[in-house]
Amino acid sequence: MTLNEFFSLVPKAAVAFSGGTDSAFLLWAARECGCEVRAYYGKTAFQPQFELEDARRLASELEVPMTVVEADILSVPEAAANGPQRCYHCKTALFSRLRQAAREDGYTVLLDGTNASDDAGDRPGMRALRELEVRSPLRECGLTKDEVRRRSREAGLFTWDKPAYACLATRIPTGALITKEDLEKVERAEGALHALGFRDFRVRLFHGAARLQVTEEQLPLVLEQREAISSSLGAAFDGVLLDLKPRGLE
Repeated sequence: MTLNEFFSLVPKAAVAFSGGTDSAFLLWAARECGCEVRAYYGKTAFQPQFELEDARRLASELEVPMTVVEADILSVPEAAANGPQRCYHCKTALFSRLRQAAREDGYTVLLDGTNASDDAGDRPGMRALRELEVRSPLRECGLTKDEVRRRSREAGLFTWDKPAYACLATRIPTGALITKEDLEKVERAEGALHALGFRDFRVRLFHGAARLQVTEEQLPLVLEQREAISSSLGAAFDGVLLDLKPRGLE
């Protein structure tokens, strides 16, 4: 099935829009295929501010209406507890809110940007989407991540080479209670590193310290910016550590 064929069968739909590469391309493709589409951005403590800004920018460029749906995800005990099923409980709560908002606006079909490269298996988040009957056109049409990036570049979408970004909750060790304070601390730390020129990295909590994960190409930049990193992060964490296993190899 092609995207044109998919949207000929689904002429009106809501898109769960994160501001990332996949959902951005899906939103563009839906509009290009003549679908009556509206974007719904789920704003929780797990999403950094820059994702919302990117989502607003792209929706504006595409001239697609966007609704911001706020959800107090930390009030969901199973999500805040940060156990192995955290993603299931988070996605169940968030996508239930998105689906409710979409239906109130007259949209009965909710789509997400899962692509054919994503290993569905029995991943908790994927299970939640199946239970809520959220459809994934990119996956259904066999579009891989590389293909999505290629087509996004051809379409002129600024998100075409945007690094994959897992939510802020993934920076907290599994089993450790997630607090708003820790999420904000991690977000500020990642913002500071971004300002220093880093891209595609993570700042993870590790026994009160900040554990940096960067790509192999950026390891020299860590040494070059060592003093600036210590100055920016040192006051908020008990220490700043570098993971010597580069991102992409873990």
